[in-house]
Amino acid sequence: MKKAVYPGTFDPVTLGHLDIIERSSKIFDQVIVGILANQSKTPLFTVAERIDMLQRSTSHLDNIEIASFEGLLVDFVKQCDAQVIIRGLRAITDFEYEIQMAHTNRIMAPDLDTLFLTTSLNYAYLSSSTVREVGMLGGNIDIFLPPYAADKVREKYKIAKGEYL
Repeated sequence: MKKAVYPGTFDPVTLGHLDIIERSSKIFDQVIVGILANQSKTPLFTVAERIDMLQRSTSHLDNIEIASFEGLLVDFVKQCDAQVIIRGLRAITDFEYEIQMAHTNRIMAPDLDTLFLTTSLNYAYLSSSTVREVGMLGGNIDIFLPPYAADKVREKYKIAKGEYL
């Protein structure tokens, strides 16, 4: 069984993330979406909330598992008994950072590979931080997020659906 891990903070999960998850689910027997519980960041959503959003957003895919982790990604990937790390690329600037991380991970765990998937053009500009900012300022986030995640962002910022600036 070929397993892969798609790691990230997913704060919140975007349509760009879902694009990578759906495409990965067609390549691998199982994809574990690993939510990083990074103590040095202050996310908008708790790990439990991010797990809930991802589970609801991927419920149509039967080979996706959602889990959280702390510490080194390579340790988590080994715990999952996976062979591949999936990373999404939006732009060349992503590639520069991601290739450094892939090389570092490869040195720490020579048996793990990194697979880069370019994000669909529809989502090449999209990031969770941009969506949070649009949501915080009262903009329309429905075009960037799965419906449940959009509802949760509006809830956090106390904005009614359809109440946009």
